[in-house]
Amino acid sequence: MAKIIALANQKGGVGKTTTTINLAASLATLEKSVLVVDADSQANASSGLGVNLGEIDCSLYECIIDNADVHDAIYTTDIEGLDIIPSHINLAGAEIELLNVEHRERVMRKLLEPILADYDYILIDCAPSLGLITVNSLTAANSVIIPVQCEYFALEGITKLLSTIKIIKSRLNPKLEIEGFLLTMYDSRLKLANQIYDEVKRHFQELVFTTVIQRNVKLSEAPSHGLPAILYDADCTGAKNHMKLAEEIISKNS
Repeated sequence: MAKIIALANQKGGVGKTTTTINLAASLATLEKSVLVVDADSQANASSGLGVNLGEIDCSLYECIIDNADVHDAIYTTDIEGLDIIPSHINLAGAEIELLNVEHRERVMRKLLEPILADYDYILIDCAPSLGLITVNSLTAANSVIIPVQCEYFALEGITKLLSTIKIIKSRLNPKLEIEGFLLTMYDSRLKLANQIYDEVKRHFQELVFTTVIQRNVKLSEAPSHGLPAILYDADCTGAKNHMKLAEEIISKNS
């Protein structure tokens, strides 16, 4: 039975999609069967895993709004054991279309149910907002990874996200846990990055992953080639960091 992990932070540019793509690829490399659900209308996780957005007949949008069969929305990637349900720009309007739907916060959970037995991990790449699609993702998830950028306003907005998680836990998904806070774009040479690391560690203690994702050019370049870092350059720091993160998550969940 799959463990569903949402990657969420309503602040943009913190490395959510990069983490989703590369963590998924690393888990698959470690012989886990993985599904990425691209729940962001920008569809960056889809293109970053080599999906040609112009050739998609069925995406997450059709599953949520038209009740399309979830099996029709699953596409394979270049990595064995890694599949994806791609996104579409139409997903941006799905929140309004869902307003009159009964149990609208639970649509994602319901659509993922038939495929839970097919995967070890399902990673949901959430949009940088706390809208209805993100609420759906958190309601469907067993846990949430919160990427935190090692920059000045890093902790801004985390309080809001944590209160949203608390509300979802109390009203919609009592099993939702925090998988961990993940420090991204870390540069050990910068005093500020080290201060933020210490601050996050002080606030959230054992909830902070031991693994830190360092700033890395290859990690930034890989998505433009439609590849995770491990296929673009397996020896780069970014690929190694995500492999370490995957190992940490597997050992935590074993």
